Formats: sequence, C-alpha cells, structure tokens
Amino acid sequence: MSKKSMLALADLIETDHPVEHHAPWRRVVVTPKVWNLAVEQLAGGRWSLLGLWGEPDRVHMALLDEARNIGVISLDCRGGRYPSVGQHHPPALRLERAAADLFGLAPQGLPDTRRWLDHGQWGVLHPLAARPGGPAAPSSYRFLAAEGESLHQIAVGPVHAGIIEPGHFRFTASGETVVRLEQRLGYVHKGIEGLMAGAPIDRAAKFAGRTSGDSTVAYSLAFARAAEAALGLTPPPRAVWLRALMAELERLANHLGDIGAICNDAAFALMHAHCGVLRERVLRAADAAFGHRLMRDRIVPGGVAIDLNEAGTSAIRSLVAEIRQRFPHLVELYDNTASLQDRTVATGRVQVGLARQYAAGGYVGRASGRDFDARRDLAYAPYDQLTFNVPVLQEGDVNARVWIRVREVEQSLSLVEEILGRLPAGPIRVDIARADNGSDGPREGMALVEGFRGDILAWLRIGEEGLIERCHLRDPSWFQWPLLEAAIEGNIVADFPLCNKSFNCSYSGHDL
Repeated sequence: MSKKSMLALADLIETDHPVEHHAPWRRVVVTPKVWNLAVEQLAGGRWSLLGLWGEPDRVHMALLDEARNIGVISLDCRGGRYPSVGQHHPPALRLERAAADLFGLAPQGLPDTRRWLDHGQWGVLHPLAARPGGPAAPSSYRFLAAEGESLHQIAVGPVHAGIIEPGHFRFTASGETVVRLEQRLGYVHKGIEGLMAGAPIDRAAKFAGRTSGDSTVAYSLAFARAAEAALGLTPPPRAVWLRALMAELERLANHLGDIGAICNDAAFALMHAHCGVLRERVLRAADAAFGHRLMRDRIVPGGVAIDLNEAGTSAIRSLVAEIRQRFPHLVELYDNTASLQDRTVATGRVQVGLARQYAAGGYVGRASGRDFDARRDLAYAPYDQLTFNVPVLQEGDVNARVWIRVREVEQSLSLVEEILGRLPAGPIRVDIARADNGSDGPREGMALVEGFRGDILAWLRIGEEGLIERCHLRDPSWFQWPLLEAAIEGNIVADFPLCNKSFNCSYSGHDL
C-alpha cells in the first residue's frame, strides 16, 4: 500500500495551522496540492465527504476518515477558481454546482456545469458573491441523453398530483423498464443561507428550524450545537436530555408516517391508515409535552425553550404504551402480506458500494450496509450515556428500507423510555449573551447530528458583534437523491413512487 493510500485525516490536518476558534473539529487552510491529495483519498474510497460549501473567496470541505475522525479543509479560490472535487468524486457534483450558483465559484474540471439551484428566476446572478451580478437570462435545461432503440421519455413534475414538494423527474424508458432517471431540483430554494448572514443568533436559529419542516428538531439541534461549540457554551444537562427526547419523538413520527406511505404506494391502504393514526398520536403527544406538534423553535442555542411537566411526561408514556401494543401487529401484517412483499422485495436496490461512496446516511445507507449513526459514532450527549442498537442490512431494496425504519421505531421507543426514566432535574437554558468567547475575533463551530433521514451538518461563523457571518446547512438528501436515480434503473416505471417514498428525500432541505 502506498504512503498516500495510508494517509489519515489527522495527518493532513496537522500539516497546517488550525484556524482559531473552530470547534469541535479543526479547520485548516490548505494549498491546492493538499486539496488534491484529499480528493485522492475521497476518490479512492478511504475518506467520505460530509459537506462542501462556499464563501465569496473560499471553498470548504468537511471530511470523515475510516477511523471516524472529522476535519474541515479550506482552499482560497484565486480568481474564483478551484480544482473540482466532483471530477473525481461524484458525490460532490451537485454541491459544487450549488456553490457555483450561489457564489460564482468555478470548479475547474467539473464535468457538469449546468445550473443546479438557479433556474434563472432569481433576478440576480450569484447572490452570495462579493459582487453579485445582474439578472441572469433564463435558459433551457439540457437533460442528459440516452441512446438506444425504442426509447421514450416521461416527464413528471415539478407539480405533482399529491400535496408534496416540487421536483422534476425525467424518465427514459424502454417499454415499462426505466433505463435512466434524471432529477432536477431547486424549485423550493428559499435563500436561507443568505437570510442568515448578518442575523442575530436567535433569529438564525429560527431559519435553521425551517430548512425542512419534518426535521425541524434535528436542524434546530444541529444549529444550536454548532453555535454552542463556537461560543464555548455548554447547555444544562436537563436541556441536553430534553433535546434527545424531542429528536426521538420526531424520528418516531416520521418513520411511522413513512412506513404507512410506502405501503400505500403499493396499494395497501390499510397499513397507511393505521400508521397514520400512530403518527398522529406522536404529534399530539409532542404538542401536549412541548406545546407544538412538530416541536418547532423548542430547541434553541443555550438549551431548550420549554420544560417538560408531569402532564407532558404522562402523555409521552401513554404514547409509548399505545405504540408498543399496536405496532407489532402492523409489522406482522406487513411481513405476512405476500402481495405487499412482492412489490417491496428486490425493488429499488442501492448497491453497498454506492451507499459507501456517497456516505449515504440514515435508513438509505443502513439498508445498504453502511453502518454509520452520528448518535453512536460521534457519541454526542446524551447518546453517549444511552443504550441503543443501530440496525444494518445489506439488501438495499425497498423492503430493507422499511425494516430499518421498523427497527428504529423499536429503538426509539426504548430510548424515549430511558430518557424519561433518567431525565435530570435543573435549569433548561443558559444565556448565550454571557458566553465567554475568549477572543475578540470571529468564532466558528460545526455539528453533525442524526436526523430521521440521516446525519445533518451545520457549520457557522459568528462575528465580533454576535451576528452570524456565514452558516451552511447540509441535508442528508444531498447524498441520497443521486442514489434514487441509480436505484430505479432496471425497475418498471410503476415502481418509482414506491422507490421514491422509501427514500423520502427532502426537497426543501436540499434546495435551502
């Protein structure tokens, strides 16, 4: 094995001086040579890409090595140019296209230079660049060609029949068999990162919680932990445990909803109805415990905004008892319905190698053999004190993604019970204005937390006046959407809704 192939992330990080105030992982400014060395590690499958984002004159990459070490490297972009990562490591392609749209950064060698988030409707070119340009002329989007006899195309979206978010899917099929799927996203770009720039921390926290509505707890937690890391602030123990309680309730609600919706797309409405009832029970218990069905704005930098009282505790305990009684019968129904199994087993497979290459998180990755869970592998509080298993399967099909959800529901029920039984007393919030930053300069922080879809990354810089200078949020869907394109190939067109729902990628979290 060559010396380059044995390079550890820590070795690369140590080659340069760390940027001050970045916590809990180091960020270093590197040369193009070192940047390309990191790309080699990604392309060789030795490291994983956690995120890639831009600033007006710089590009950053968050990396994870095989030993679960994390680091961030930054490259100054002279003339707005830098060596493309996506040229050698496909998971970076869409992230680089997004950074090009927002900041005008030009990845040299990028094989796909089409606009990604910018559909020519913003009224401004490169809105987050140091000098934004004038209105961009709308242009047609050139979908990739597929060659062969008797091929036809099917265009779906961006407006869909159901009440769901917009996205365009261009199928190329031979008869009923899909030979290529290409997505076009960006229709729900909200400009969250631009809105955060210059905002007070508490206002930016609200933007974070609205990145993807079904993951408002996870995004709020990621932002809060990143802000606390930057400020050197530790929230009270009770707040930390309440945060985990909210996160597990959010996971329960979404997994129950997904299991039912997957079955519904296989025309098994009975499961959809019963799972929908259980999901509604979770939302009502969350409302009783924390005053909001989705628990939005309940996690804040410094702690939580609301405490749990006896009535809320009772509501959650009753919820757990009800799910424990009813859910096993639904699992048995799913497992013993042959017509349902016929639709889900061996449908929409994601190969183990692809899941690893794309560092796919959550049920998409774990159904295809990627054994990663930020709660366990990064062991942030209070999960470092909790007992739970991370289910992993190898089949990578719709059925496997259902079973990962089933097992995670069971684990979340146990976690909720353990959290309630061990919930410490005490205050629920500390004032972030009193944080001792220990420096007069900007402070940076980063966090990686486990949402129901997978790991969510938050990176931010706080300026001297306590305002957000820059914040980047990365949804797990960035690395899952491309795998959906691969999963549907060779399947019939009618199985796309089933595959799509088994992924349940976020449009809003991706489009930002």
